Amino acid sequence: MVLKKLLKKAGGKPIAAKLDEAAYRAFNDGQLELAVSKFTELVASHPERSDYAYMLGLAYKYLRDWPRSLEHNLRCVQLSAEPEQGANWNAAIAATAIGDWQEARKQWSACGLTIEQGEGPIEDDYGTVSIRINPWGNAETLYALRIDPARAYLMNVPLPKSGYRYRDLVLHDGAKTGERKFNGRTVPVFNGMQRLQQSDFLTFAAFVTCPTFEDCDDLCERTAPGIGLVEDWSGMSYYCLRCSYGSPHSHDKSGQDSDWDPERSLGIAAQSRVSVERLLEQWAEGGPGRYVDTIEVTQHELPEPQDGGAWWREPDPN
Repeated sequence: MVLKKLLKKAGGKPIAAKLDEAAYRAFNDGQLELAVSKFTELVASHPERSDYAYMLGLAYKYLRDWPRSLEHNLRCVQLSAEPEQGANWNAAIAATAIGDWQEARKQWSACGLTIEQGEGPIEDDYGTVSIRINPWGNAETLYALRIDPARAYLMNVPLPKSGYRYRDLVLHDGAKTGERKFNGRTVPVFNGMQRLQQSDFLTFAAFVTCPTFEDCDDLCERTAPGIGLVEDWSGMSYYCLRCSYGSPHSHDKSGQDSDWDPERSLGIAAQSRVSVERLLEQWAEGGPGRYVDTIEVTQHELPEPQDGGAWWREPDPN
């Protein structure tokens, strides 16, 4: 009798319907804390509803509260009469995040994936993907080597402000949010959820003069002890990276190639500054006009998502 009274119309709509509407609106608006509160009420009043359990688990996933996300996604699976691959997938991601490999393997298998037998972490070759790190703000899209359905090692040198490093192990979402070309083929783009393991490679920014494209290419192709990767960052941003470091200079484009800008901004993943200095010194001695101006290194904290933005959606192509 009490429940029936609570469900009677209030302001023209049944109370339960208004709560349902408010819960989904909060989620769609990216107000995850409010969505969790509303869906928690709905789950409590409708414990038999698998859809509310799913949505609560989904909201907790985007809050990166992995134990609670796992709990409610597993509840959704238990309540569903039909297969719930969305809940299985989210449960597997949550189990992966907390290192519950037995549960992760079980849920990946329920998604129809063939998982190598074992008890510990899944470490296989799932190919190359693209990961959008920090998708909630100042996002940067990098290539990554996937070792299981939700973990991958970054293959590029991230910009320092991202807080990430080359070869970081990253947990990524399961929903594709775009596509990119890689070696002549198309690979999916996934949102990065968080860093699981930090690499021992630091990120150095080097500002050098390369008279020709070949000079720059020679530097990017070089390897040496303590060096992970050298990348040409020039043109990645709409502003000059060197200027952003407060290093005044003129923009001289008088290189030997008419369309070539000899001033290059490089990202170098290295284990020490000494390794970077040695690499650049050897490169500079290898050709006329090659010059190393400055080497910078900064470390930034990983930015945290702010409530109120639905960053998990696929970006609008327009």
